[in-house]
Amino acid sequence: MVSPLSRPVAAIWIPSHVDPIEPHLMACLDHTRRCRYGLLGIITTAPWDEVRQLMIDGKVDVVVVAEREHLPPDRTPRIEVAARGTHPSPTSSPRGPVPPRRRRPRQS
Repeated sequence: MVSPLSRPVAAIWIPSHVDPIEPHLMACLDHTRRCRYGLLGIITTAPWDEVRQLMIDGKVDVVVVAEREHLPPDRTPRIEVAARGTHPSPTSSPRGPVPPRRRRPRQS
């Protein structure tokens, strides 16, 4: 993954159903540049499962998408939305819905 001396590696993912891709691609490239990520590549034909596998394999630290609606509902952590002027609310989670924490029963 990321060492203290290297930049995080990002991949831009634009779902295949998005057309035209140019405005989305420009937003993602701008976000990647602002965050100073190393860019592995732009993915426009692979399904989400292949993109997720890049994260699991440690080849990608961050996946950047143009709009929140492009994310699958069951996404994995560390996916950033490059939409202009939007910031995550303090109550939202980048991992999507988070189940409530369960506590262990007290043992006497």
